[in-house]
Amino acid sequence: MSRTRIALAASAATALVLVAAACAPQPKSTPQAGGSAAPTCTTDSPALHKRGRLTIATDSPAYEPWFEDNTPSNGKGFESAVAYAVAGKLGFGPDKVQWVIEPFAHSYAPGAKSFDFDINQISVTPERAKAVDFSTPYYTANQAILTVGDSKFAGATSLEGLKDARIGVQVATTSYQAVLDQLKPSNRPSVFNTTKDEVNALKNGQIDAIVTDLPTVFYLAGAELDNAKIIGQFGYAGGTPEEFGLLLPKDSGYTACVNQALEALKADGTIAKLTTQWLSASANVPELKP
Repeated sequence: MSRTRIALAASAATALVLVAAACAPQPKSTPQAGGSAAPTCTTDSPALHKRGRLTIATDSPAYEPWFEDNTPSNGKGFESAVAYAVAGKLGFGPDKVQWVIEPFAHSYAPGAKSFDFDINQISVTPERAKAVDFSTPYYTANQAILTVGDSKFAGATSLEGLKDARIGVQVATTSYQAVLDQLKPSNRPSVFNTTKDEVNALKNGQIDAIVTDLPTVFYLAGAELDNAKIIGQFGYAGGTPEEFGLLLPKDSGYTACVNQALEALKADGTIAKLTTQWLSASANVPELKP
């Protein structure tokens, strides 16, 4: 949404009124966030991928609880709901939102983008921020560990108890480094292209456990595995929370606009409400210590 700044300069003879339509300055944010200093926050902004339309990207398939029925455009699931809430604050009705597919690992690669922002559980990291912009965070996530009920690791009560486990992670996610830094496993983690590949490897006994973000673990335990056991959750990066941000093209003229929308949604309680609605089950998982 745009705000109007009005500057009045008066002299003894005349009064000159200057009106400049522009977004409010970018809210204070993490060092990774970027964007131009003076964006134009309108639905016709030249910073948009297509004027008059908000183009939003995510991967396919789009999993619960982030999306429902692999249909980002239905407004169901946490990230779909957040995306439409941001769009609304920016002045775009649902009919002016267009979804496109962007593979996770491609989203933060250098180069031109075919979207205004990507929402896909993308963790904000300094390395990724060299090639893209990130918004202020919309969700803070712990990592979680999923196995099957008859696994010898199902009863683990600490990270140390998983040291000899064969762990699976998805390619290009922060889970890989989290496993190395926090679990310090005896075996190098196995890397898979998709969450589906991870699940199949767990079912087939190729790995002992999966590490990914906690809400995704809940979905996999409830929908993809018949004998699932969520071992626990753990923080990452030496106590620094893992935060998901909207990803935008590098130096996008719309980053500050998106930040303004997110801050408004946090201030009016929308983000908290959507988190409770779609991700509330995550709170009851035990926290694993070293």
